[in-house]
Amino acid sequence: MTSESAAPEARYPSSLGSHERAQSAARTRLIGALLVFLSSIAFSTKAILVKLAYRQGIDSVSLLALRFGFAAPFFAYAAFGARLRGRVPSPLTRRDGGAIVVLGVLGYYLASLSDFIGLRYISAGLERLILFVYPTLVVVLEAGLFKIQLGRRQKVALFITYAGIFLAFRGELGSLGSDVPRGALWIFGSALTYALYLLGAGQMVPKLGSQRFTALALLSATSAVLLHALVSGAHLFGLPPIAYGIGLVMALFATVLPAFLLTRGIALIGSGPAAIISTVGPVSTILLAYLFLQEAISPTEFLGTALVIVGATLVASGPKRTKPLAPPPPAA
Repeated sequence: MTSESAAPEARYPSSLGSHERAQSAARTRLIGALLVFLSSIAFSTKAILVKLAYRQGIDSVSLLALRFGFAAPFFAYAAFGARLRGRVPSPLTRRDGGAIVVLGVLGYYLASLSDFIGLRYISAGLERLILFVYPTLVVVLEAGLFKIQLGRRQKVALFITYAGIFLAFRGELGSLGSDVPRGALWIFGSALTYALYLLGAGQMVPKLGSQRFTALALLSATSAVLLHALVSGAHLFGLPPIAYGIGLVMALFATVLPAFLLTRGIALIGSGPAAIISTVGPVSTILLAYLFLQEAISPTEFLGTALVIVGATLVASGPKRTKPLAPPPPAA
């Protein structure tokens, strides 16, 4: 991810007239918005693919290992590709390296594992909604850790978001039963670990750059995932061919591709607008779940979805933050 934002007008030569600069800036914003939109749609397919893989009998750890394993070469290129082009990045200090490992394991390995486990118990639509509470969790954590006073806008956003989660949760509890609370807790844990990751990433990204930091963090998470698979005796061989196909599609089209699209989109329009555009993710997940998983959605769940999106948008469009919020990560 990246949290950089820049004025598109600054990217064009001063020799251009004001009208031409305005047109170029508008095109840049449109392209950036489109990239973020496509990234959000691609990210939203993850829960659908996980559900389809579970129908093939694959367990959570094995599926996670396939996803990260297939994506690892792309993470490695993003982390070390500059060396191949003759540009040697500044060396990492021991402290920075340790921070990257801890944050990568926290924000991608633990967050993804919790998410995959939770998807065994709740619908894909509710999963995406609960994950979208991460902006409010960042706000709450900042208020607690850094003694930041919550403003009226943030308090309203918190109320709206959690009212939406309650409505969606209540609607699903009535249709799916007693396993819903267990799944919801796992997904909430995923959102919480990502919120903690964001707080740490806010310190590291300015030092290392967003692409380098994110790629190294993802490689750390990949190592943790593969080690977990090895220790737990996960089944990575002899699976149905469709399981490998789903893992590959998840790695390429629900992880790597949207990650690069999102990074480029944020560079063009900034993290605030990108976070707002990314709220299309829950809607996309719900529609895809209806089409491919036959997951129904009640009027109560639909209202809850709308409230969560409004709450997340209020947070993302608020005053400029010391640590800007980022849209959901590749692992989410």
